[in-house]
Amino acid sequence: MAQRRAILSRATPIVALALMAPLGLSACGSNSGSSGADTLRVMDYYADQPDKGIYAKVLDACGQQSGVKIKREAVAGPSLIPKVLQQASSRTLPDVLMLDNPDLQQIAASGALAPLGDFGLKADGYAKGVVDASTYQGKLYGLQPVTNTLGLFYNKDMLDKAGVKPPTTWAELKSAAKTLTSGKRYGIAFAAPATYEGTWQFLSFMWSNGGDEKDIATPRTAQALQLWVDLVKDGSASKSVVSWAQADADDQFAAGNAAMMINGPWQFPILDKKTSLHYGVVQIPVPKAGGTPVVPLGGETWTVPQTGNAQRQAKAAKVVACLNSDKNQLSLARQRQTVPTKTALMDRFAAEQPRMKAFTDQVRNARARTGELGKDWPKAATKIYTAIQTALTQGATPAKALKQAQDG
Repeated sequence: MAQRRAILSRATPIVALALMAPLGLSACGSNSGSSGADTLRVMDYYADQPDKGIYAKVLDACGQQSGVKIKREAVAGPSLIPKVLQQASSRTLPDVLMLDNPDLQQIAASGALAPLGDFGLKADGYAKGVVDASTYQGKLYGLQPVTNTLGLFYNKDMLDKAGVKPPTTWAELKSAAKTLTSGKRYGIAFAAPATYEGTWQFLSFMWSNGGDEKDIATPRTAQALQLWVDLVKDGSASKSVVSWAQADADDQFAAGNAAMMINGPWQFPILDKKTSLHYGVVQIPVPKAGGTPVVPLGGETWTVPQTGNAQRQAKAAKVVACLNSDKNQLSLARQRQTVPTKTALMDRFAAEQPRMKAFTDQVRNARARTGELGKDWPKAATKIYTAIQTALTQGATPAKALKQAQDG
């Protein structure tokens, strides 16, 4: 998926999955749409440059290493899951399938994916959150070479002029944002739309304060939402955050209309085009000094669908393993402003790419969005962004907004 929306999850249609579930593991068997035995079909959503070209090269190289040719189909992000459901129904799934990591649980639950343990693949040495995202009912179904998450971007010139240091706690964030707000410039920009993107942006604050998606109507989550309400209420953040996507927040920051923003490393190429902009990135501020930010993991995982052809599946597994080699993890991370998922590679990567250090350090303790609720995650995500909207647009207290969303 294009970097500006690389972390977003989509709600896989539950009804469609329910209809698909009876297919089971064997019903996806004929793979009638496959090419010859020496060619593997691969499907992903890297349809835009530069990702499309980056993955074309690495997939071709992995195919060659595995003794096969790659026939690749890159589809637009929103089209991937509907296409997967249709192909599962018609028994024409590809040999290798990339999924946005929050989608894996639901697709695995349908029986459309083969456990990677069947091919001797393991996730030893990967960050725990990454493994959780690709595991369903105790079995590993995907391997994810790189990941991403959120950080706090800040305009160096604006902070220096105001005598403000990059904030590390919520109190410092509120103080800094208020000090930096002047005229048409807001202290901070973030995205709080009524979509999974709003939930994604909020999770770092909710989780870092001990909030939990199993029950969002708790004081911990209410405190996190109160922080956002306070930032908007005192004018440190625009009221328009309720309709901004992350790309909009980035546009505001790049234009000098916000001194800080919550966003991800996929924005680097866009920000770097503005040569007059001098910016830095630090970890997401935490409730109290000394705390550890708990952030959500983004990125995509690679799977082997149940095609019913054991020989082709074994070759597909080799391609997945190749994509996750140390060499390819580092190469993809460098080229795509992402973080390698093997913990042994992280220090080396952060040393090579200093501006990725904040993201890399956070990934070690990051959580998978589906880690607790699995295929039921979309329901919780919807409740969270609904509560955010209610608190920011209707004036409801965070506690009331969260209780209403939880019970709704």
